[in-house]
Amino acid sequence: QLACPLDLGCHSVQLANFLIAIMSAEHEVVFTPDAPAPIGPYSQATALGNMIFVSGCIGLDPVTGAFPAGAETDVEAQTELVLKNMQAILRAASSDMNKVVKTTILLRSMDDFAKVNAIYAKYFPSNPPARATFAVAGLPKNALVEIECVAYRQSAL
Repeated sequence: QLACPLDLGCHSVQLANFLIAIMSAEHEVVFTPDAPAPIGPYSQATALGNMIFVSGCIGLDPVTGAFPAGAETDVEAQTELVLKNMQAILRAASSDMNKVVKTTILLRSMDDFAKVNAIYAKYFPSNPPARATFAVAGLPKNALVEIECVAYRQSAL
């Protein structure tokens, strides 16, 4: 912990103390059976202090690890399941959708933008997080949509 010298503004010292705390903390792996298991060498989410970083979620059923019947070509069904899976992961990390500060949406087609927005708006009805949306050439398991987020929790576990 650094002290604030009388001749310097304390904001720099506060920032330095924050960075020291973050760099000395170990990240925590977050896992819940209520969301699909990772399909590669990554975690559903990690937490560092009060910050939570949720990996990209696609619309897989948590039990089967596959798209529900009919959802393979239904961007609305996939988006709904993506956001339900994200909710489950955030709950496992002692957070919720109201504490999401940033999302990134990956779409196979920008033609689905309005449909995804309609579902997304139900999960973020007020004070929505910052967001970026990109069209991509392909997604894991040929998903139509993938969403990742950054959130916070009131206190570290």
